Amino acid sequence: MLDYTLPLALHVLAAIIWVGGMFFAHMAVRPSVLALAPPERLPLMRAIMGRFFAWVWVAIITLLATGYGVLLLGYRGGFGGGGPYVDAMQGIGGVMMALFLYLFFAPWQSFKNAVAAENFPKAAGHMARIRWIIGVNLVLGLITAAIGAIGAFVVG
Repeated sequence: MLDYTLPLALHVLAAIIWVGGMFFAHMAVRPSVLALAPPERLPLMRAIMGRFFAWVWVAIITLLATGYGVLLLGYRGGFGGGGPYVDAMQGIGGVMMALFLYLFFAPWQSFKNAVAAENFPKAAGHMARIRWIIGVNLVLGLITAAIGAIGAFVVG
């Protein structure tokens, strides 16, 4: 069996970046910027989220490469050798990635266009949708992190 310590560490770090970033955006940044007027708040959120989403892309690529690398190289039986907790992480992670793809290519693009056009009421509507998707993904990410942390111990 190959040593998969480094890929597993990178996998965990990528998950921390994505889930931690969502927690920070949802629980710290948003409440802090609500005091700003939309013409100040929404361009700021565009800048913050634009930088964060670049890191999410890196995290997703890292999660896929390291997750499947560890699964295929680190477990006997490849895809079938990881156990039910690994299957749960794959399934939830797939839903999270699908939600991010939708968020990035639909409401995020519309939000950026509305901010650029200084249509702040429209931008605020798109930001509400983005916030909702991030909230769902945050819950899913926290559940997945808990499964990853205790899954092997529960399964045995």
